[in-house]
Amino acid sequence: MHPIDLNYRALLEVTNVLNSQRDTDSLWRAIAGQIKQVVPWERAGITLYCPESDSFHFYAVETSLPARVLQRDAVIPRVGSAVGWVYKNHRVHIRPDLKMERPFSEDDLYWKEGLGRMINLPLLTGERCLGTLNIGSIQSGEPDHDDVEFLCQVATQIAYAIAHVQAYEEIDLLRRQLAHQNAYLVEEIKLTHNFGPIVGESHALRKTLSQVKAVGPTSTTVLITGETGTGKELLARAIHELSPRRNKPFIRVNCAAIPTGLMESELFGHERGAFTGADQRRIGRFELADGGTLFLDEIGELPVEAQVKLLHVLENEEIDRVGGTHSVPVDLRIVAATNVDLLSAIEEGRFRSDLYHRLRVFPLVLPPLRERPDDIPLIARHFLERCRVKLKRPLLELSESTIERLLRYSWPGNVRELQNVIERGVILSSSSVVDIDDQFLIPSAFMTHVPPPSNLQDVEREHIKCVLEQTQGRIYGPYGAATRLGLNPSTLRSRMKKLGISRTAGFNLQPPMHSSGNA
Repeated sequence: MHPIDLNYRALLEVTNVLNSQRDTDSLWRAIAGQIKQVVPWERAGITLYCPESDSFHFYAVETSLPARVLQRDAVIPRVGSAVGWVYKNHRVHIRPDLKMERPFSEDDLYWKEGLGRMINLPLLTGERCLGTLNIGSIQSGEPDHDDVEFLCQVATQIAYAIAHVQAYEEIDLLRRQLAHQNAYLVEEIKLTHNFGPIVGESHALRKTLSQVKAVGPTSTTVLITGETGTGKELLARAIHELSPRRNKPFIRVNCAAIPTGLMESELFGHERGAFTGADQRRIGRFELADGGTLFLDEIGELPVEAQVKLLHVLENEEIDRVGGTHSVPVDLRIVAATNVDLLSAIEEGRFRSDLYHRLRVFPLVLPPLRERPDDIPLIARHFLERCRVKLKRPLLELSESTIERLLRYSWPGNVRELQNVIERGVILSSSSVVDIDDQFLIPSAFMTHVPPPSNLQDVEREHIKCVLEQTQGRIYGPYGAATRLGLNPSTLRSRMKKLGISRTAGFNLQPPMHSSGNA
């Protein structure tokens, strides 16, 4: 067979071998033998340029010489070296007789190894040079032109293979990093949402949890009612985790946070071109939750128009995207929650009675914290431990006077308010004993060892008014009433409206114009 045909057959085989490699160590081993079948050599190596050190590091070395001076861990400076010249000029450099001519810094080392000739070829990918392919032979003299041409083509294939492997290894590294980050974020989410056992041993909580345990494994629609901050989302997640849908998505929708004009698109999605600005299809929350659980938080704030659509989904198990021409079937479980008296909302025309009965298949009532005082020390110590870990503090404990003070307090913001109080206490504490005094709590909300008044709305009304006075009527921001009460600002405004707390002189009830993040 003609030598040129042999070269091209070898080149094709080298290319096939290169394309099958996925790591740098196996890449050179796979091609070294292929080159030797066509071009005899005693030493072959690949160097890659390192811009940080302005030098070349050996990527691979294969040699049959007894003496090895330039090992794989050797570093060759760019300035004054043959590999540096090739890297700069993007051209092949041949020293046919090292005995007679050794113009570059590494040539003396090659001569000490017993080489008579050295060929350095650039590893080019387009206009970029990655390094060099270095072929050394014991015999001296000018190499065959066809052999040099073959080595140039091999060098090109090696360059692209190295670039491909490096990209693959970088992607693999990023993939592993993302996997670790994902695992970390999952743990963070679990910590944030307090996955795991719900803290508390009171009779009222145990009764609710026994109902959760019963309904969890089913696909029954659940309606959770309870005051703000009692942990309705936590209960919804527990229901999801107990169900056969636990490995499918749990999608939360805050019905009070979505603007009315975007409600239908957010819930049901839209097709491209459905309205101005709809430049691509959007998948709504219902489709995202397909196969899993859709948690409709603050369902009492859902606009009446969206309630009609929701009722249609519950009855037909299909959704219609905005601008769509056909229905999309969905298989999901609905868990809804509210702190609003839905029966009163029905009487006022703000909530549909048919939707109420469709959602209230299995009602769950989450008791407020003041109705389960036995749980207060347990929950407080639970949050204390979480704060200790979060803030990297040594062992912490609550003082006896703090426990007594927490037990006397009525907790209008419930568990969420308790969590905020504990965290503030830990931050301000300079010792291992956390002491929470009256500055953390609102005096009018203390229960002073007597049962709570029969009219709890009056207590809550006075408490909110007291906080508003202390914050000079400010609702939003880090020093606003919503933050102090541990409430969402929109929830606080809703409670104010229900309790008849009107706009009082001097109160600033509007959100800040340039600080939406605080709201």
